[in-house]
Amino acid sequence: MKVSGFTFIRNGSLLGYPYLESIRSVLPICDEFVVAVGEGDDDTFERIQAIDTDKLVVMRTRWNEKMADRGFVYAQQKMIAQYNCTGDWAFYFEGDEVLHENDLPTVRAAMERHLDDQRVEALVFDYFHFFGSPQWRAVSPGWYRRAPRILRNTIRSWAPDGLFWMVMDKNKRGRYPNAALTGAPIYHYGHVRSVAAMREKNQRVGKYWGHDHPLFNGYQIDPRAIEPFLGSHPAVVSNWLATAAEASFAPDAAYQPTSRELKHRRLMALEKMFGLELSHKHYRLLR
Repeated sequence: MKVSGFTFIRNGSLLGYPYLESIRSVLPICDEFVVAVGEGDDDTFERIQAIDTDKLVVMRTRWNEKMADRGFVYAQQKMIAQYNCTGDWAFYFEGDEVLHENDLPTVRAAMERHLDDQRVEALVFDYFHFFGSPQWRAVSPGWYRRAPRILRNTIRSWAPDGLFWMVMDKNKRGRYPNAALTGAPIYHYGHVRSVAAMREKNQRVGKYWGHDHPLFNGYQIDPRAIEPFLGSHPAVVSNWLATAAEASFAPDAAYQPTSRELKHRRLMALEKMFGLELSHKHYRLLR
């Protein structure tokens, strides 16, 4: 079994991504790791090249600055990296996602277990979305709780969005991949980076979504949408958490939730009442 990891990144240092920690966290179970590094304004390319491994395939890419349709430039860059993978599995990792060292054997075993079962087109991870600081995680159905991140590399697939894939059984119609669970979580740190880094990120990426982001002055969220995180963080990200993440966050009891957050409150009530799981799913779980 050959495993290809892949990602894309641009201005990772400037925008406060734990991208080096992200790559290092998954390298032990990959045979190669493909990185599409967009031309930027910092030392991201040099820092990735300096990682001490012979598994890296690092490419310089150019972003389409005129692409302002729902973040499709992210999907373009993601596919550049994906289409250079040569493994049986292609393991997609974003620059703010980290795999816990304790879960590496579980993920590897899931790929081995499903390698010869052609029905399984993707493998799905649970998610810890941290918010405000590493001590809190988002739990409302407004945050996807599971997502496919490992894709069988012999199927026809493309990414209409930076987040998910479509499988093309037929030339004109796509569908979400048929999937199995890995039994492991991904640790998502994009919403705990320093306020300054998040402000810079929002100002730079809004144009790719066809609008400008308002000036970011701090993390705010419905207090009912988060809960304390009681587990352990991956060792590889400990220094980044200590130096580049927000040290603390206190939910604001007087915060006025948006209409979208009120909708998520109602969904959480339904989940609790009927034992449902109502977050969005970009896959079809095989039984």
